[in-house]
Amino acid sequence: MPRSPDYLGATGIGVSDLARSTDFYTRVLGMKQVQTFKLDYMDEVVVAFEGRTAVVLMHYTDGSERNYKDNPIKLVFYVTDPKAVSDRIKADGLTIIREPAPIASLGGAVVGLAKDPDGYTIELLQAPPPKSEAQSSAASAGA
Repeated sequence: MPRSPDYLGATGIGVSDLARSTDFYTRVLGMKQVQTFKLDYMDEVVVAFEGRTAVVLMHYTDGSERNYKDNPIKLVFYVTDPKAVSDRIKADGLTIIREPAPIASLGGAVVGLAKDPDGYTIELLQAPPPKSEAQSSAASAGA
């Protein structure tokens, strides 16, 4: 089946404090700030890992009432070291819902859950090793 030219470029979430959220996603999670937009009704900061789908942090400036807290949203991040990221989130004074640990029903995948500054759920999944590393390991195991 041919690969579709269509793709998801970003996911936007409303945030109560744009500077605080930008700091969290860049300093704590390690993303990079790639763009900013100042619109008539909102300010946006786009953060991403290089070459990956972005998160748009949106703060409405039009005076409208917005509920930014504890919305049922989950952002899933593949990270090389879920424990280290969880520790940085904890050190930043935010909530850890589930310490990163293997889950048997997910084939032993390491999964952790935390909250961002607005209460959005952050899922931390152990990133698979790069293909070349995984292939090298498999080749040496078979030798």
